[in-house]
Amino acid sequence: MARPRQPLVDPLDAFCKDTKAYLAGPLGEPLSNLNFAAKDIFDVAGHVTGGGNPDWKATHPPAERNAWIVQTLVSAGATMVGKTHTDELTRGILGENAHYGTPINSKALGRVPGGSSSGSAAAVAGRLVDFALGSDTGGSVRIPASFCGLYGLRPTHGRIPLEGILMQAPSYDTIGWFTRDAETYAKVAETVFQSTIPDASPSRLIIAEDAFEEADEDVSEALMSVAEKLAAMAGSSTTLRLSTNGLTEWAVQQNVLQSVEAWDSVKDWIDQVNPRFSFWVSERYNLAISLTETQTSEATVLRDKVRARMDEVFAGGGFVCLPTAVVPAPLRGLPASAKKDVQGRLSRLTCIA
Repeated sequence: MARPRQPLVDPLDAFCKDTKAYLAGPLGEPLSNLNFAAKDIFDVAGHVTGGGNPDWKATHPPAERNAWIVQTLVSAGATMVGKTHTDELTRGILGENAHYGTPINSKALGRVPGGSSSGSAAAVAGRLVDFALGSDTGGSVRIPASFCGLYGLRPTHGRIPLEGILMQAPSYDTIGWFTRDAETYAKVAETVFQSTIPDASPSRLIIAEDAFEEADEDVSEALMSVAEKLAAMAGSSTTLRLSTNGLTEWAVQQNVLQSVEAWDSVKDWIDQVNPRFSFWVSERYNLAISLTETQTSEATVLRDKVRARMDEVFAGGGFVCLPTAVVPAPLRGLPASAKKDVQGRLSRLTCIA
């Protein structure tokens, strides 16, 4: 037996209005008291996965089956009440979509919710659902969680099956979710990971000095006071610089490789359909087209060096402490130049994971 369907109320423009996807979970299961939403990159049987672009939606058939994670959550009792807005083909980090608008950030009115999992974060922050699914390729769970005051993280790449989602860059794509409290987050995690989440305290805190330097001064100061408390809990802490040449270099290499993979994922469709894109998304794909084999090869070499460096950092165990975002949620409708600057600064922290 499943819960009766309730009308969807959406004062935050978080949900896709043209997709009435609804999946009732059975009663008596671990998640039967929870409802959730899914970013419109997750397949739901009988519905087209729109990906935040009307031409993508118009040129693709309905999904034949539910995405793995959607089915897993529904089977565990959770009820999916709708699909939420995303930045266009997940190619954004602020949450603004030229075709469908910007969901309202109820925790910071007049400011963006963050993207690309914008609608999912807005829906949870506004208490429209208990939790919501998003994806994180280059920060698309972490940034909305920060801007909307939620729990959300990027799981280890490959830890959660990606079956049934609209991919952007396979080497970077991960699935995550948002909640308002840690208890609900852990409850969902136990279902997704199919294991009990053990209690854990940091045995060693590694404070990433160069990451804190990237953030605005007031942000860095506020977070450093929290870092000091965490260090006291851990009993052991170390301050170090993650990159000897600066985090900009790391962000550039990720942007190169992510852009190449993102273009490869959609180039055949673009050639066939000639779809409409916003200026920002068009610019991202044009960048990918302009990249040379030498640039891609150099970025691949640097990625290997970055991975080796992070292995060194974690050699003694522990947790790396760094800001999620360099700024609070920016104002909606920033000029293009200011938007580009913020996105570049954010990427210097999100690229680390």
